[in-house]
Amino acid sequence: MKSDFPQRKSQRLKGYDYATPGAYFITICVKERKELLSKIVVGQGLAPAENQLSVYGYIAKEQIDMLENRYAGIKIDKYVIMPNHIHVLISNYQTTAGASPCPTISEVICTFKSVTTRLCKKEGYDEPHLFQSSFHDHIIRDDKDYQKIWEYIDTNVIKWEKDCFYNKERSQ
Repeated sequence: MKSDFPQRKSQRLKGYDYATPGAYFITICVKERKELLSKIVVGQGLAPAENQLSVYGYIAKEQIDMLENRYAGIKIDKYVIMPNHIHVLISNYQTTAGASPCPTISEVICTFKSVTTRLCKKEGYDEPHLFQSSFHDHIIRDDKDYQKIWEYIDTNVIKWEKDCFYNKERSQ
């Protein structure tokens, strides 16, 4: 039976095994890009911009920090929680020969989004989903690519107004 709904196109790289060792740059967006996770406060004079997490942002931070304990085969190298999205630099590796397989990146992100949404609902979030249904991933190819992404995450807060997810009307 043919569905009337459009078929969702997979965002993952066809034929790539996301459970294999590697490094990934992940972007997770809040549904409808609502600015719920933090607020960027521009510093006065030479003071840098400051990222002030909301209660939902703190929940997201706590859940990101817990991922390494939840999944022995991953390492969170760096992340930033922005008002309406999260960037995570994550490494997936085999811990020991014969150990259970590493989780796929999709499994890790799905768990993060599910648990974070459930905890945010306890704090008053009243929508069914906090995050968009998918996420963007970039497979890191080499050290140069890794360093470029590390720097991007490092400077994302101070470049907020130039970010593709920035919306002047929402950020007022």
